Amino acid sequence: MDYKSLYENKNLGQILFGEELKNYTNFGIGGLADALALPGTVDELEALLKFNYENKIETSVIGKGTNLLVSDKGIRGCVIVLADNFDDVKIEDDCLTALSGTALIKASRAAIEIGLAGMEEISGIPGSVGGAIAMNAGAYGGEIKDIVVEVKAFDYEGNLHTFNNDDMHFSYRHSRVFEDNLIVVSAKFKLKPDDKRLVIDRFKDYRDRRTSKQPLDKKSAGSTFKRPEGSYASKLIDECGLRGFREGDCQVSEKHCGFIINTGDATCNEMLAFINHVAAIVKEKTGFTLEREVKLVGEL
Repeated sequence: MDYKSLYENKNLGQILFGEELKNYTNFGIGGLADALALPGTVDELEALLKFNYENKIETSVIGKGTNLLVSDKGIRGCVIVLADNFDDVKIEDDCLTALSGTALIKASRAAIEIGLAGMEEISGIPGSVGGAIAMNAGAYGGEIKDIVVEVKAFDYEGNLHTFNNDDMHFSYRHSRVFEDNLIVVSAKFKLKPDDKRLVIDRFKDYRDRRTSKQPLDKKSAGSTFKRPEGSYASKLIDECGLRGFREGDCQVSEKHCGFIINTGDATCNEMLAFINHVAAIVKEKTGFTLEREVKLVGEL
């Protein structure tokens, strides 16, 4: 299909062709996208979704790519990126509303800087607001579900839906986004006024804990595995003697065993095989099954 001709002069925002998706993921892994769209407004996103649906164009959506392992063959059809191009924060009274492409750290800082509490625990989680909603992201005992009051989301036909907290079916690293194949547009958070100095101190404490213990300067997709019932993935991996374990450019982080990093030019197939190998060793030695938290997407 000639995607360039198909999208030409349609006023659907910025669209690129033949882009390498490794440039749009934290892992630095991923093949080509046939078409890659960067909508800048909700109206552009709506128009793009409706156009793709009407023209039967396969559509995928990614945020900041912090929790993705993209196929070496890339992603067919149109990949919509909701990241810095789809970024806005508004605060009214004690509520903060952010577009889904807004970095979670940016949204958190906007609240923290005026003494609104509630986002400190999750402020250091890499990725976008949309991704955090989809995965019900959490850290240090806090989860996104604890502060969400409203989520707006499109379906892939371009219809807009509004959900309250209960509607979102939040659970551990799960939400209605996956059940109904939704695209988060924005989220509204209910926060609490607090002493600004105390809020900033808590934010700095969580930030320092994260930077001192996690390999944030490396190419990774964050926590590779979900927390198994009765233990922790990082603890199990470490107990199996796998700290620093490496095959090619794939390595268990020496800083935090729950992170698997791309030390150079690992491919998707190599990384997936390595992740499965680590899980197999843990299963054999401990009996615990590690379930991959990182999402595998693209043409396999």
